[in-house]
Amino acid sequence: MGLVQRLSFCRPCYEYERSEGNQCCPQCNTRYKRLKGSPRIPGDEEDDSGQDDFDDEFQMKNRKDESDGQHENGDYNNQQWQHNGQAFSVAESIAGKDLEGEKDMYGSAEWKERVEKWKVKQEKRGLISNDIGGNDLPEEDDYLLAEARQPLWRKVPISSSLISPYRIVIVLRFIVLAFFLRFRILTPAYDAFPLWLISVICEVWFAFSWILDQFPKWFPIRRETYLDRLSLRFEREGEPNQLGAVDVFVSTVDPLKEPPIITANTVLSILAADYPVEKVSCYVSDDGASMLTFDSLSETAEFARRWVPFCKKHNVEPRAPEFYFNEKIDYLKDKVHPSFVKERRAMKREYEEYKVRINALVANAQKKPEEGWVMQDGTPWPGNNTRDHPGMIQVFLGSAGALDVDGKELPRLVYVSREKRPGYQHHKKAGAENALVRVSAVLTNAPFILNLDCDHYINNSKALREAMCFLMDPQFGKKLCYVQFPQRFDGIDRHDRYANRNVVFFDINMLGLDGLQGPVYVGTGCVFNRQALYGYDPPVSEKRPKMTCDCWPSWCCCCCGGSRKKSKKKGEKKGLLGGLLFSKKKKKMMGKHYVKKGSSPVFDLEEIEEGLEGYEELEKSSLMSQKNFEKRFGQSPVFIASTLMENGGLPEGTNSPSLIKEAIHVISCGYEEKTEWGKEIGWIYGSVTEDILTGFKMHCRGWKSVYCVPKRPAFKGSAPINLSDRLHQVLRWALGSVEIFLSRHCPLWYGYGGKLKWLERLAYINTIVYPFTSIPLLAYCTIPAVCLLTGKFIIPTLSNLTSIWFLALFLSIIATGVLELRWSGVSIQDWWRNEQFWVIGGVSAHLFAVFQGLLKVLAGVDTNFTVTAKAAEDTEFGELYLFKWTTLLIPPTTLIIMNMVGVVAGVSDAINNGYGSWGPLFGKLFFAFWVILHLYPFLKGLMGRQNRTPTIVVLWSVLLASIFSLVWVRIDPFLPKQTGPVLKQCGVEC
Repeated sequence: MGLVQRLSFCRPCYEYERSEGNQCCPQCNTRYKRLKGSPRIPGDEEDDSGQDDFDDEFQMKNRKDESDGQHENGDYNNQQWQHNGQAFSVAESIAGKDLEGEKDMYGSAEWKERVEKWKVKQEKRGLISNDIGGNDLPEEDDYLLAEARQPLWRKVPISSSLISPYRIVIVLRFIVLAFFLRFRILTPAYDAFPLWLISVICEVWFAFSWILDQFPKWFPIRRETYLDRLSLRFEREGEPNQLGAVDVFVSTVDPLKEPPIITANTVLSILAADYPVEKVSCYVSDDGASMLTFDSLSETAEFARRWVPFCKKHNVEPRAPEFYFNEKIDYLKDKVHPSFVKERRAMKREYEEYKVRINALVANAQKKPEEGWVMQDGTPWPGNNTRDHPGMIQVFLGSAGALDVDGKELPRLVYVSREKRPGYQHHKKAGAENALVRVSAVLTNAPFILNLDCDHYINNSKALREAMCFLMDPQFGKKLCYVQFPQRFDGIDRHDRYANRNVVFFDINMLGLDGLQGPVYVGTGCVFNRQALYGYDPPVSEKRPKMTCDCWPSWCCCCCGGSRKKSKKKGEKKGLLGGLLFSKKKKKMMGKHYVKKGSSPVFDLEEIEEGLEGYEELEKSSLMSQKNFEKRFGQSPVFIASTLMENGGLPEGTNSPSLIKEAIHVISCGYEEKTEWGKEIGWIYGSVTEDILTGFKMHCRGWKSVYCVPKRPAFKGSAPINLSDRLHQVLRWALGSVEIFLSRHCPLWYGYGGKLKWLERLAYINTIVYPFTSIPLLAYCTIPAVCLLTGKFIIPTLSNLTSIWFLALFLSIIATGVLELRWSGVSIQDWWRNEQFWVIGGVSAHLFAVFQGLLKVLAGVDTNFTVTAKAAEDTEFGELYLFKWTTLLIPPTTLIIMNMVGVVAGVSDAINNGYGSWGPLFGKLFFAFWVILHLYPFLKGLMGRQNRTPTIVVLWSVLLASIFSLVWVRIDPFLPKQTGPVLKQCGVEC
């Protein structure tokens, strides 16, 4: 536990803070309390009227360790001062009974020992005295008070002994790389000039790609949260809970490809999260308008009435029943409730019965009736035509009477299916998420939004609290657009053959970005600030007016006495109306930025319109009108009013029937026409990877993001573990990057007038250019086979000096990898799997993505993607060996066969030509085996469990490889060429 660290300052400074400053503590954002001897200001409590003034207050106390009073929390410090040798907080005191939440976590002996240790440390720092008067807070209350004012999080920088060698090696590798490329360019191989030219172009591109990937990892950091302090500050006993409300979005499309039981487990984990029930609302988007999803959600709502109280009573983890009951751990550990075993067995039986009911619904949905689906009351299902149906909203939980079996309230659960009509562009997942943004704003309007894929359940019930440690920070939280959590997965084989865990990206690259402007948004497991999704700029940190002090003469340039008077005079000249106009001019709408300050009052639209009547036309145009709001957000007065409520909540005077009607209106298919939705607001359209675009736009506006990595993974999901599905998933991501590269939002030329940091821009450039690496990578993997078949090589004879540069380059590559693994904690196996799949995906999925992206953007030829499977077979890792035919398998298979044929041909040629040909052969064999080793997991995936490969794959691959090899043999055969006359045997012994 941290300790309160106080900063002493003089009375004039205190008086200035109360009269001219923000009048609040920068640490806990609590109003300063008036102490004896201080003049009154508006807002002081009436209880202070009887206090007497003394002349001996606020005596200056010189302290050697004054500089130690600053405690880093990223953005602000604690500020307190001394009063007669004793420490007094600048914030109002909090009653001791409100701060005993942490005391219950410890035994009496442990608690007393902890308080005593804290007291001793405070006495050593001189922050409290030994003789505590009777009017002071008790020791325990003083300790809890101090703990509540501590930061909610802190930065944990990487140790300099780990990061400094890493940075040095990066610089050395950059220098070595420059000399290596200089050598390669200045020493061409004239006997194989085309191969040399292609190889040099590839190496230059690889160097550029490495720079884009490496330098954004220059400032990696970690962060640590303090959940106990969050509870002490915002969950005080006897007071309303002050934690921010959260709307959780779950999106699904096809229940036959995304099993309802998986979506149901995600929903159940949300409803059972360790968070106040009145603060959580779960919205499930059914973009396929499936009655199967609707019915399964109805069953889930009923089962949640028993599952949620069980989880909270026994504090089980995870709170998704499918994964909780399948965990191979000792479930009795730390369980002391005598009825736990009995209740767990009963709950498992009820879950199995619930699962059977869901399976029955799935079985009935396999064949659609000719007349269409019919609901239980006999009415036809409105979504029988998935491409032409009205909007549907159903509130399952959270309404009156929806209580659990213990009679307690449950979180709200809402089913949403947006309207779809022919001729309208619906924008797939991005459009569904934007519809949920509007529906949730009308029905609950929580200030924070968590979005999850249907297969990503909450693995850590305190995940929402982890995010609130950042988003509810009184200073730093106002500048945050989102808190991104890493993706973790279940059901992946132990060796992670196809790098499904993506450990290098989530545990190295994202930590590096967190030290810049923040991590990129990865599409799921992200808690948003709703105001950032509305396209607003982050609040501008206004420069506080400089204070006057008696420490310097008024004529001194270092003194800030004169500037205060000047600014005050200028402010008087500006006047009230001028100040209002000036602040309003900062708000730029219609595709530009809108700065929304946290301290500004919130007005209803009617008040804004009424306020325009008394102004001139010029003044009137500078204020935001209702028409501007409608052009930006759409024609919904309720939704527009909700956008002005920074802290969330619903407008007064609204009722449920009218809100449901308005919610149906905001999900109509024509609502977004002629608005900023998808352009500047919400999830951004224009790419199948809408997540990259959405986060990029926020960072361009100046928002920051945070990467939160709790000890227990916050969320877990499923990943496609068979080769074909994995390649199609990578193909989709790469295609989205190509689309962004060819759009106006390309980081190479977009947002230079904004506030995007340069290293952050490099990271975004890397996310959209990496598919183009597939072209030089494919050429580079082909060169070894060509060299072995032709007997030529891309490198001329090496001298001793050039050999040193080659050796230095390989050593720097190895050293960079080793040091990167050292500071990140990533295992060498995960790193090697990532390297292997970088080659596999590069010569297959990324290559196809480049050409499909060019066809889609330039020729208008769209490509459709199948949704990746969300569940495996019954046998463990059964799907790993499942083979599905796809054209993505042809290029890497061809490369493997070509390099194998090249190795055989090269060795055969060396055997025929004698000892002198073995030296040049080793370099060629090294590059050929480099390709084969990187493609080895792909080869294992082709062979499958029965070691059988589809005939079509072998046929095409062998055909292409044979044709290519025979062409080269015909052009440059292995037999030595003779020059001069042909000598024939004369038949006479000479």
